[in-house]
Amino acid sequence: MTRTTIVLADDHGIVRQGLRVLLEAEPDLVVVGEAADGLEAVRLVERLQPAVLVADVMMPGLSGLQVAREVGRRFPHTRVVILSMYANEAYVLEALKNGAAGYVLKDAGAADLVRAIREAAAGGRYLSPPLSERAIEAYVERAQASPPEPYDTLTTREREILRLTVEGLSSTQVAARLAISPRTVETHRANLMRKLNLRRQADLVRYAVERGLVPVEGPPRPPP
Repeated sequence: MTRTTIVLADDHGIVRQGLRVLLEAEPDLVVVGEAADGLEAVRLVERLQPAVLVADVMMPGLSGLQVAREVGRRFPHTRVVILSMYANEAYVLEALKNGAAGYVLKDAGAADLVRAIREAAAGGRYLSPPLSERAIEAYVERAQASPPEPYDTLTTREREILRLTVEGLSSTQVAARLAISPRTVETHRANLMRKLNLRRQADLVRYAVERGLVPVEGPPRPPP
């Protein structure tokens, strides 16, 4: 039997452990790696070449939505299934625009995640209830019809810095996380804010919330 290889990406270890037990109870599924943040997830996909990446929508470094876009661009043979607590259309649309093959709600049954992985590995798409099958095509059509957005012009590094900034990290902390200089961080931040036509860091946080890059219940306050 050919087994579908899977990488799990979630910043909560106990969640990853539970998902591993759940998925490896299926004879056709095997977890080959785990990542605690978005950047690590991309690196693991590059190294392990799994059939499917299951990624939490909210992670440090890069969000699951950003990971889906990066993996789709660089490793199209790996299908991405987003695991999320958010059922609102903005998140689903963003996930599909970024190339995700599945979107599973965290309060869905275990069978939904297993089905999403199998559908993704077979080249299909899956949205867990209450998201309907008909909604898949509607969401994809809207995504394809949408004009290019300024966010799409950001480089991978600019997206990393955007994400870390709205998590509340200072330039020095972002620099340490990415192994670059604080001055380089500030240059990238200025460039991304120019591309997004934003003037203040508070605007950047608001933009990230509206884009579904941080939880809607309230991101950390930006550093002074």
